Amino acid sequence: MKKLLCLLILAVHFVSGQMPDISNTWLNNSKPYTGTIGSKGQELKLKINISEQNKKNDQEYFVSGYSLVDNNYAKFEGTINIAKYRDTKKKGTVYGEYELAEENKGKHSGLFKGKFIYTFKWNRKTEKIEGQYIELIGDWKSYDGSLEFKTRLKNQ
Repeated sequence: MKKLLCLLILAVHFVSGQMPDISNTWLNNSKPYTGTIGSKGQELKLKINISEQNKKNDQEYFVSGYSLVDNNYAKFEGTINIAKYRDTKKKGTVYGEYELAEENKGKHSGLFKGKFIYTFKWNRKTEKIEGQYIELIGDWKSYDGSLEFKTRLKNQ
């Protein structure tokens, strides 16, 4: 219920220029974002464990968690930045960018960077969010520059 109320406040505050704290949204109900990395569609999981709104810039969120590809597990820290919000009577859409830096553990650690889209439907009768969908599309590049892959993740 708190999450739904926050998202309603999000819509109102975007109009007034003040961003509410929607940091719980990025936690994805404690579930990992799932998707693919590379041209062969290798499975990628990304779990955000901590999400906090920047006190000086309410459009930015500090996040940390871990990524998992095969047996390659890496902790990361980074930011999610909201760039734009669009609202219609039945649907809200939030656009922005993310950058997640994995801890440097060799050739298979690097930087996730890309754009996200977050859509949700607001049910006026129940006053709840329905059909929440988050998609992260971008690239992963190893720190040594030898590897670079396209990534695509979504919430479950």
